[in-house]
Amino acid sequence: MLPRSLTERLMVVSYSFSFFSMPLSLPQINCCVFSSDCQILLTCSDDCRLFVWSVISGELLTKASGHTGPVKTCCFSPDDAIFASGSHDCTVRVWRTATAECLHLLQGHQRGVETVCFSPDSKHILSGGWDKRAILWDTQVRAQLHLSLQKYISAIQSSSFSVNSQYLATGSWDYTIKVWNYEAEEKEKTLSGHTGNVSCVCFSTTGLLASGSWDRTVRVWNPHKGAIIFLLECHTGWVRSLAFSRDGMLLASAGDYDPVRHYCEDVQYFGPLHPRGAAK
Repeated sequence: MLPRSLTERLMVVSYSFSFFSMPLSLPQINCCVFSSDCQILLTCSDDCRLFVWSVISGELLTKASGHTGPVKTCCFSPDDAIFASGSHDCTVRVWRTATAECLHLLQGHQRGVETVCFSPDSKHILSGGWDKRAILWDTQVRAQLHLSLQKYISAIQSSSFSVNSQYLATGSWDYTIKVWNYEAEEKEKTLSGHTGNVSCVCFSTTGLLASGSWDRTVRVWNPHKGAIIFLLECHTGWVRSLAFSRDGMLLASAGDYDPVRHYCEDVQYFGPLHPRGAAK
């Protein structure tokens, strides 16, 4: 636990909201992501397809088909020109956003893929899954296999690149987060403390790393020192998703049976979370 002086000043703001409703006839949706301009919403589902929606109208713009197993994860490239998906058919696919054309079929995993993410420079895709492997793909050379990271002892559930593309992080069913130095192609730190599967990780623009877990906590780390900065115990269910604001000052988390949680932090001094006005 953090000292009381750090935690007593925390203020959490909860939100529950809806942009538009999707048809009830759609199969289970496993992941949804916004484009960088928030004009497009991408979803993937258990029926092996991905759906591209207009945020403004709620209209279905196009569908991407090709996977032969449930699609568990998806993400846009930083410029939104392409998106990637990972499936239980053991493959990663790269698609053109405008047409939903499949550009690359990435084969290398031996079991289902649970997480994919683009590097901020769009040159690489990181994927991980049930085969306990994290694979780094080169999108500039016909999406060839670039680097297969050290095999884990448990499945990989989440992944994220740092803003400068130098570091990448993976969260695992072994309750740990591993931080890799991409340039050195070696593991830099193993972050321990969670008591459940690490379901989501994300870097801030200021270099912090946040992790969410099935242990119902959110942790904020200094990834280079391997030190925990904040332990946030606000959820009553599994933490499913995390996102930092673009300036790195705000962190939002979402979990089972909970509204969205909203935190404000002083990232410059790694100090206590500062109170922010409650939602009306």
